[in-house]
Amino acid sequence: MYNEITFKLNMDELILQALREDISSEDITTNAVLREKREGRVELLCKQAGVIAGMEVFFRVFLLLDPAARMETHIKDGDRVKKGDLLAVVTADARALLSGERTALNYLQRMSGIATYTREAADLLEGSNTRLLDTRKTTPGMRIFEKYAVKVGGGYNHRYNLSDGILLKDNHIAAAGGVKRAVEMAREYAPFVRKIEVEVENLEMLEEALEAGADIIMLDNMSIDMMKQAVERTAGRAKTECSGNVTKERIVSLREIGVDYISCGALTHSAPILDVSLKNLVIVEDEFHS
Repeated sequence: MYNEITFKLNMDELILQALREDISSEDITTNAVLREKREGRVELLCKQAGVIAGMEVFFRVFLLLDPAARMETHIKDGDRVKKGDLLAVVTADARALLSGERTALNYLQRMSGIATYTREAADLLEGSNTRLLDTRKTTPGMRIFEKYAVKVGGGYNHRYNLSDGILLKDNHIAAAGGVKRAVEMAREYAPFVRKIEVEVENLEMLEEALEAGADIIMLDNMSIDMMKQAVERTAGRAKTECSGNVTKERIVSLREIGVDYISCGALTHSAPILDVSLKNLVIVEDEFHS
């Protein structure tokens, strides 16, 4: 799950990897037009309505390229923005602004898009007892940022990675020889503090998982009627999670089932970016030469 300390510990390394991907030896275009340090100022503008996430990551890109960079910001993560809003003004070595622009915007657009999509989906569950979860269907190298964006948008994080929790899916169950045996093996192997989640595809598997003492039951790709029956049969003996082809459009019908959680891979794998842009670069001659 997202954790602020872990986020900060990993942020710089991941951003530097992204910068190295974009600048293998030099930014030849920028170096052609700026042969020496020139202080510049640029505006961050919003081009469509949404929810902002990733301002710290956005600015950190420029700080890594120019430790003297500074940002005047008019919004914070989680704020709703509209087309035309001035979000921030960044001042730094103009070479850092130009070389870091795409990487910084990639993070901010991607994270804000996820936060926006998540907020829209989470709003559909308002007033219910069902929580909206993300999944591990994330972009390689972006998981820590994308899961953070889900939280900013009002969602909750499922397990962060394979070390984070036990989730017995169809292939694990097949490898173990059945639901009961898979749960027994997991309980024998894992520390007692770990909860065991089991994916089931029908009511027979549900009964087997409940009898085996699973803590969480994932109702995978079931019809709405079957999920309702599954929740009734579970009767509080385990937490229930709905999964499988969950989109924002389906959430309204799913909220009435009464599951504890709805996991939605679309939050991270299908959210469109939020369109923001760096515009109006100005070389601050007087300030630089003073």
